Amino acid sequence: MPRPLWTGAISFGLVTIPIKVISASEDRAIHFHQFHLSDMGRVRTRKVCDLDGEELSQDEIGKGYEITKDETVPVTDEELDQMPLPTAKAIEIVSFVDAAGIDPVRIADSYYLASGGQVAAKPYTLLRQALERSEKVAVAKFAWHGRERLGMLQVRDEAIVLHVLHWPDEIRSPESLAPKDVELDENEIEQAVQLTETMAADDISGFRDHYREALEQLIEAKSEGKETPEPAEDTERESGQVMDLMAALNASVEAAKESRGTDEGDATDATDATDATDATVHPMRSRRKAPAKKTAAKRTAAKKTAAKKATAKKTAATRSQQKRSAS
Repeated sequence: MPRPLWTGAISFGLVTIPIKVISASEDRAIHFHQFHLSDMGRVRTRKVCDLDGEELSQDEIGKGYEITKDETVPVTDEELDQMPLPTAKAIEIVSFVDAAGIDPVRIADSYYLASGGQVAAKPYTLLRQALERSEKVAVAKFAWHGRERLGMLQVRDEAIVLHVLHWPDEIRSPESLAPKDVELDENEIEQAVQLTETMAADDISGFRDHYREALEQLIEAKSEGKETPEPAEDTERESGQVMDLMAALNASVEAAKESRGTDEGDATDATDATDATDATVHPMRSRRKAPAKKTAAKRTAAKKTAAKKATAKKTAATRSQQKRSAS
């Protein structure tokens, strides 16, 4: 089990459930250091006072809020500790709501809540089954890193997950972002819906980070003194190309069908596709390669036909020679 980030308890009415907070995800990205090109020395970030130029240690650094460029209000750790916050080690459930009532854009991060020992097993299971049977999620408040947070408790498999939520006033309104006065033809909408159905998948568990895999191969090759892998095929579309919307939709639907091995007249439901990993990029790539495959097939067929003709001609000549010899 990964190292717990936080230990405390869930406050569920008069029930207290000891828990450990475990990160629900892990950082698999490849991180780089900065280095000096001439001698490969590490370039590090140091904390320096911009008034006297002195490098500072951590115990010489305090917090402050900048009101103006020339005025900063210092705030001490002692003053922050005295701020009215919920119990520092409690996740207090304040209500239960339908999961559909929580806008996904409000989810900031996710953590697993592991039961804190055998004493927590029964109340933990009680809360989990109550959430499952009611088909609701719990909204909770808790304090973490010197801030009051809003969270949502939800069941995933056999575990309870804590989703950290943004406060309502932290979410920007998208009202000004949507384009205005756009006219759409009903056929365009229907074709777009057909595209969504053709590209439908049961889940997204098969997707992989191809960029990270290629980067790992590059680093491995360079570390072992081998030749670096060949660059991947450039699938970037031509810039500045304007395509009719309906034509683009039709082409996209056909490309999606081809990528899933579906013929034009086949009415197989798109959800029968066995692999969703190629749904985002490979359809257009396979369309480009299709003519080349046909050309190769025609060349192979032509070679076979020519070979058959040559064999037949040779056989006829042999038979003619045998008849002349017999006479």
